Amino acid sequence: MNIIWGISANSHDASISVWHDKKLMWAAHSERYSGIKNDGNLHPALVEEARSWGEADLIVWYENPNLKTDRQIAAGQGDTTDENNVVKYLSRYGINKPVYMGSHHHSHAAAGYYTSGLTDATVVVIDSIGEFETLTVWQGQGNSLKQVYSQGYPDSVGLWFSAMTQRIGLKPNEEEYILMGMAAYGNPDLHKCAIYEDFFESVSGPEIRFKHNLHKGCLDWRLDLLSEQDCFDIAAAVQEIYTELLQGISHWCVANLPSRNLILMGGCALNCVANSEITDDWNRVWIMPNPGDAGSSVGAVAGYFEEHIEWPGAYLGTDMGTEYPVDALIEELLTNKIVGVASGRAEFGPRALGHRSLLADPRGPDIKDTVNKIKRRQEFRPFAPAILEEHVHEYFEMPANITASPYMQFVGRCRQPDLFPAIIHKDGTSRVQTVSKTDSPGFRALLEAWYKKTGCPMLLNTSLNIKGEPMVNDRASADRFEQLYKVRVIS
Repeated sequence: MNIIWGISANSHDASISVWHDKKLMWAAHSERYSGIKNDGNLHPALVEEARSWGEADLIVWYENPNLKTDRQIAAGQGDTTDENNVVKYLSRYGINKPVYMGSHHHSHAAAGYYTSGLTDATVVVIDSIGEFETLTVWQGQGNSLKQVYSQGYPDSVGLWFSAMTQRIGLKPNEEEYILMGMAAYGNPDLHKCAIYEDFFESVSGPEIRFKHNLHKGCLDWRLDLLSEQDCFDIAAAVQEIYTELLQGISHWCVANLPSRNLILMGGCALNCVANSEITDDWNRVWIMPNPGDAGSSVGAVAGYFEEHIEWPGAYLGTDMGTEYPVDALIEELLTNKIVGVASGRAEFGPRALGHRSLLADPRGPDIKDTVNKIKRRQEFRPFAPAILEEHVHEYFEMPANITASPYMQFVGRCRQPDLFPAIIHKDGTSRVQTVSKTDSPGFRALLEAWYKKTGCPMLLNTSLNIKGEPMVNDRASADRFEQLYKVRVIS
């Protein structure tokens, strides 16, 4: 079989990856084609672009639909056999090929391990729920990936975090990252003990038991806490508790498993604040840039092969087919301080890394408010700096053992916050993206040119979208963004 498609769909954040002779050629999110944030269904244009890389000989599905149905029946959701029929689902999109069924957490673990370049590692997967599993630990050695711990539904750190996200007025399974940002504005001590007492039965390393099934949320918890500041304080407590839970898991892994390399996967791996608090336990930490369910379209196939792949980087999606417009971007930045860029291949993952980005001068006192207004986001929301890798330690105190952060997965404390107000959060940290000479030649060239012109080795980098919408994917969506939001987008 020469061409294999990995598919994660029929839930949330659908995606397809295309492989030729065990080489990852292309991967993309359905939301970029439908315009629906976190779209769980495949889209005809996504399928059409996948076909441009070659018709599949085999489909590898990211989870086991029969086990998923069993869990949904056990949870009282009714008989979901028909809606979980993968062959029937795929046929709606004209995909009528043999299907191999993976498993949810193995796909997560494989996405991390087999792309890491590491031949020994501890792999931790934390998400809301797979078929039954909610938290697993794996030992990777050579091409072997062996599960050593499993926790199942309804005990779920991910479900708890999503329930608390909903409790403070945000959208669960989408806006958990906003809770993380809100936490800097709250006092964690006000509600931390109450949250532990009201929700947690016991905590011991990776074994985390809850008093209640939180699958349907907790909107009735502490209805006296409704003000904006109350929500900030709840967010602060939730974030601190999650960090403590992750630290406990990390310490248990160090004590019980041989490797000093960590791979962190699942949707919870996007919590860059907590990630930064466990790096001193490990020699190396790898988080694949798309650790949630969309990334499992890659992990399902890597897990099917059961061998390491050559990781091509995060730029795997739609190709704009243009040379990176360095000179035009520099001119716009020098003139107007803010510019959009849509060039090269789209990022595969939730974060813009310079190919579908809104860029700005991080030094201006009004830039943060201006960009938040453009993106229609809450004023408290922080922005990330993209910085030439060799300069990162001059400007940021990075977490222990983190020398590079190409995918914005850790936070650092800025050494000169007064000089760069646009990329500093309330707590003094920034979600840093380092850009090396091999990460993206075009984006790297832009940062080098900006540094030469201004003496500043970084730019504010945020995704080219507005709140509630997916990132720009192609020239048509770039034109729409430019017309609606009055920001020039250069390809």
